[in-house]
Amino acid sequence: MCILMLASLLTGCGMNTRKIKFGAAGLGGTYRVFGDTFANLVTSKNKKYSMEVKTTAGSAANLRLLSDGYIQMAIAQMDLTNDAYERTGIFENKKKHGGYSAVAALYTEACQVVVRADSGINTIEDLQDKRVSVGEEESGTEQNAKQILAVYGLNDSLVDEVNLDYTNAAQELKAGTIDAFFCTAGAQTTAIGELAKKCEIRLLNIDEKSADKLKRTYKFYTDCTIPKETYQGQTEDIQTVGVKAVLLASDKLSADTVKDITKILFKNKEELQYSLPVDISIDEKTAVEGVTIPFHEGAAAYYEECGINIAD
Repeated sequence: MCILMLASLLTGCGMNTRKIKFGAAGLGGTYRVFGDTFANLVTSKNKKYSMEVKTTAGSAANLRLLSDGYIQMAIAQMDLTNDAYERTGIFENKKKHGGYSAVAALYTEACQVVVRADSGINTIEDLQDKRVSVGEEESGTEQNAKQILAVYGLNDSLVDEVNLDYTNAAQELKAGTIDAFFCTAGAQTTAIGELAKKCEIRLLNIDEKSADKLKRTYKFYTDCTIPKETYQGQTEDIQTVGVKAVLLASDKLSADTVKDITKILFKNKEELQYSLPVDISIDEKTAVEGVTIPFHEGAAAYYEECGINIAD
């Protein structure tokens, strides 16, 4: 009888644990590092939740998976998030991708363009007729890469574009089978950092005129500097553009659940920062800046307790 009661109790505990699937991205990028770290924090800090990280193709894939209910939380670029919500950009004329809301803006992702130091490629213009990885299909990196190349007058007929994740792109650049790769991620990015230890690399600047054009055309770009010595052998600051990374939650998650998870995010931000290669020094005020879609009611409730009115 006691054994049966114990089994019933254990089964009940398991049933009360909320399983949350988190969409990150491929190995070697900041999304995956953040996802793994955040999932461990949520699972360890509140036993009501069990968070499982899912490997995806990146921002656009995460938005579709969130909308279709395959995952319950994710990280994505703010530009693609807004496009999906408003059905613009790459989501134009496609079915509405909704059913999710914002939790927090996390950090600025730098648009990084990496070449070998011995390649003779010194500017974006030099990528003409070169074999270039523009990121995985349906990733934020792919959209940024195509937009940046277009500003320089380089379309896919002038550049041999291939779709690789960051880890494979780094391996192929080292092997010399591609000439460059784009990576939109928080700097320092693990895949680039590890590559810089194995062969000499160079990051390309986006000149001021082209950056201004990108900012005028696409409202989500901001100026971004990758400080010197971010990567081994990097002796100068790199001027580029960046976009915000935003944490998202399905509207099907309860307000209490998202409020709990939002609280875990901020109460453990030092531990989160310690594990990440990118500066994620967020607070409640900066976390609501630059977000153009509605906040989840659970996140809004947490911010209200902190004296921040989302409506303002």
